[in-house]
Amino acid sequence: MFTREYCLDLLKEHTKSDSLLKHAFAVETCVIAYAHKHKADVNFWGNAALLHDFDYEMFPDANQHPFEGAKILEQKGFDKEFIDTVLSHADYTGVPRDTLLKKVLFACDELAGFITAVAYVRPNKTVLEVEVKSVVKKMKDKAFAKNVSREDIKKGAEELGIPLEEHIRFCLDAMKENHSILGI
Repeated sequence: MFTREYCLDLLKEHTKSDSLLKHAFAVETCVIAYAHKHKADVNFWGNAALLHDFDYEMFPDANQHPFEGAKILEQKGFDKEFIDTVLSHADYTGVPRDTLLKKVLFACDELAGFITAVAYVRPNKTVLEVEVKSVVKKMKDKAFAKNVSREDIKKGAEELGIPLEEHIRFCLDAMKENHSILGI
């Protein structure tokens, strides 16, 4: 099992963009909160979230990301379960989301990014000012954070079997609790 420190070093080796690093930390925050809720392996879940997009800066195209990252993880000695979890966060990889962790990672990925975008338009640019109703309202505005898939956000909550607002609340609460580390 790899430590968070090792995974963080790997993330920083391949990701220089501050916004992508913050995204990794936001997704990690949400996934770890779900790991605690389900009494799962916090280290494994958190590391998968931390590294889910670590190759994106180098390989942003869908024919490369996260496939190139999976190759790197395999070379580094990560096991198949971990690699498949990372691959499963993108529908187009064809890797089924057949574990709770895979469903949680998918569900938290786009939502964490969207919550961050909502925070950046608040007066003090902090997640502490964001409310569930603000997130839901902004999801209806197609021009806002237009690269974030609303369908994936909705699908993520559906795959978890929880109402969308409940999922938003859960992730928002986790991000608020960790706001100083996330920098928002």
